[in-house]
Amino acid sequence: MSNRRQVTVNAFGIGVATGAYGISFGAIAIASGLSPWQTQLLSLGMFTGASQFALVGVLGAGGGAVAAVLTAFLIGTRNGLYSMHVAQSLQFRGWRVPVAAQLTIDESTAMAMAQQERPLARHAFWATGIAVFICWNVGTALGWLGASFIGDPRTLGLDAAIPAGFIALLWPRLRGRLPIVVAIVGAGLALALVPFAPAGVPILASSLVAAVAGLLSRESR
Repeated sequence: MSNRRQVTVNAFGIGVATGAYGISFGAIAIASGLSPWQTQLLSLGMFTGASQFALVGVLGAGGGAVAAVLTAFLIGTRNGLYSMHVAQSLQFRGWRVPVAAQLTIDESTAMAMAQQERPLARHAFWATGIAVFICWNVGTALGWLGASFIGDPRTLGLDAAIPAGFIALLWPRLRGRLPIVVAIVGAGLALALVPFAPAGVPILASSLVAAVAGLLSRESR
């Protein structure tokens, strides 16, 4: 099997796996009070899983739109760092630039970085980005479609899937001392603020802890 074909197969596999996760997002968004079209628009326009889960998580907890958007923005800043690497290494031009910006996510960046040659890296980026985009949006549609037929999603406990989604996003990243310390400090701050702060603010505060830790770690290198 050629390298190009192998990359395509791997990209398709990543897309399918991510799409399955998109089903949970669609259901959780409905449980958080979003309408089907709002849910689908998030996946089409925002298209960054962690930020989408953060947004609906804050809204589902009763937080305001400002807190939800700020939390999603802070979590999504990593995509800006990815875009700098993609722009420098893959050197897209013309109409490909805005399209590539939309498809710059964890999976497409990682697949591109894993390739040694630029043509193969570009292929990996496009194949993965397109596969994930299609499967994520199809998964989102299946999720909100299924949740819409339930009536009140809380009858099946889908509202409990919101904190579960946060844990699922966080757990694979707890490797090394710094991520664990940041997670403990962020969780402690959020718990301390729950009795006093409006809904959504504790999550925003914990996101700021992660952002500050990231900046400090970069400056210390």
